[in-house]
Order: sequence, then structure tokens, then C-alpha cells
Amino acid sequence: MRYVTALTLGSRMISPVSDNQPLLRVENLCIAIQNAGQLQPVVRDLSFEVQASQTLGIVGESGSGKSLTVLAIMGLLSGSPVRVTSGKVWFDGKDLLQLSDAERRSIMGDGMSMIFQEPMTSLNPVYKIGDQIMEGIRHHQHCSAKEARTRALQLLEKVKIPDASTRIDHYPHQLSGGQRQRVMIAMALACDPLLLIADEPTTALDVTVQKEVLDLIAEIQQDTGTAIILISHDLGVIAQTCNFVAVMYCGEIVESSTTEKLFQRLGHPYTRGLIESIPPLHSDVEWLNAIPGQVPALNALPVGCSYQPRCSHAQAQCRQNPPVALLDDEHIVRCHFAQQLQGRAS
Repeated sequence: MRYVTALTLGSRMISPVSDNQPLLRVENLCIAIQNAGQLQPVVRDLSFEVQASQTLGIVGESGSGKSLTVLAIMGLLSGSPVRVTSGKVWFDGKDLLQLSDAERRSIMGDGMSMIFQEPMTSLNPVYKIGDQIMEGIRHHQHCSAKEARTRALQLLEKVKIPDASTRIDHYPHQLSGGQRQRVMIAMALACDPLLLIADEPTTALDVTVQKEVLDLIAEIQQDTGTAIILISHDLGVIAQTCNFVAVMYCGEIVESSTTEKLFQRLGHPYTRGLIESIPPLHSDVEWLNAIPGQVPALNALPVGCSYQPRCSHAQAQCRQNPPVALLDDEHIVRCHFAQQLQGRAS
């Protein structure tokens, strides 16, 4: 049995034992933001695992803590008011949070890499795309400029950039949005990482280009065996691409499962709300179901279950912290009424 996600109850991780040592294991991760001299928690006791060659999808509305979680894993919170306050992040047998900056930099690139949401804020506008891809190759693989350029050209061809031998000397503004995202994928794959983190990789792309990018990521995983964490607010994207799903709300995982079981047997009202807000493919509807309200501000989280002010099933006991329920060995839910509410979306 392979298991990818876990929830925690207090300091105890609730998770079946994996047959294999996970490539990435996050244990009780807590992240806070400095606000008016005080640390305001934004991610609380987050735990999950990713096995080699598997894809974990993390889904939730904006403000759920998805991007902060992966930025913490990548060590990209330095210099910001956001910091990791406790927890462990084990990657390939090392606790990343205990490493020096130099030690972490040596792991990034060939150990793990990241595709960011918006290429134009990540690509340097004054450098050619080929030079930007070559930089990581030369740093981690200690090769000549000629060898790095050959590798960069191969990568651009691999991610299906048309006329790659010409495009390699173009600047980011000379490429379309979809091409820039492909360049980001090429940069992330430059050193053959063991883990690829994709943070909303199809944001602002039209549907056709979105499918092309997702198909490309899946094809690369099949060819290389790279493990992937895919961050999205779109459960449709998660359903098409991921083996496992973790649903985040207000800095916590509220439901986790294999993708197949999640859609067959919804256990949390928030997951149900996300799915039922998606238009059905083969039927016409005049009104879509919508989750009322919005994600609460970090400094105004409700008492007990964070979702209870928006939940149609909320009762008095929801003002207490919800228990962690195991619907089966591969399906975990944080809800008082998980057993009663489980079932397919209507």
C-alpha cells in the first residue's frame, strides 16, 4: 500500500504505515506571519507525504495556505515577514529546516524545483531565456557554457517550444503566455529533479493551452519518474492529473485521499462545496451551487471548525475543534460529521 497524505491530531500523525520511505515527508508544519509585532498563524500542524513517481494535488481557495506551504518547503520565505515556527520537512532523508542556506541551495535544482504561477514575474526580462535555463545547469552540473546551451536547447525541444534553436535567444516578452510557461517548466527540469512543485502552472492560460501544459507535465513525469506536487484551486485539474488529493482550508488539511476515492466518497462539506460549484459537463443548469461567504481573515478565524460559519451542516458542536476521522485506510477527514455526510456530490 502506498499512502501520501496524513492529518494530525494534536502532536500525533494519523497515517497508515507506508511500504516505502517517502521522498518528501512534512510533519506538523506551522507557518506564521509577523503582524504588528505578533506572529499570526497561517498554516497549522500540516502533515503529508509524497512518494517517488507519485503526484499529490493540493487544492483550496485563495488564502488556504497552499502556496505558503510549498514556498516553505523550497526555503523561499527568507527575507519576508512569513516564517516557519515549528515542524519538520524531510526530503530524501534530510530535514530541510535544519540545513544551512548553502546546504539547501545545493539541493534545489537537482533535488527539487518549482514552477511558479506567473512566468513574467519569475523570468528576468533583461536576460535571454536560454541564458536563464543555462544558469541552473552550470551551477548544479558544473559544465561548460557550450554543454549547458546544448542541454538548454534539448529542454526547449522537450517542452515543445516551436523553432527552439531560434527561441533560445529570445527574451521573455517575445514569447506567448503558454510559451513562457513552457520555459518555466524547462528551467524546473533542467537538472532532472526528484520532486517538481507546480504552483498553479496554468493560471491565466486559456483552456487549450492549459490542457497542453498539463499533458506536458504528465508526459515528463511518465518519462522521468519525477514526483510532483500540483497546487490548484481547480478540482477538475486535480482529478485529471493527480494520484492523491489534499484539500486545504484556512491553513489546514481538511480532507485527504486517493483521487478516485475522494470523488467517490466525499467526506467534508468544503470538498463537496468545491465540487458542486463546478458546472456539469453534459447538462444545462441555470444556477450553480456556491459556497456562501469567503475564507475568513487570519486574525478573525472562527472558534472550533474554521469552515463552520459557511457550512450548511454546522451545529453547536462545530464550535469545538473537529476530530480526525478515518473513512478508510486511504481517506482521512477533519469533520464532526464525516461519517454521516460521506457520499457522492449531487
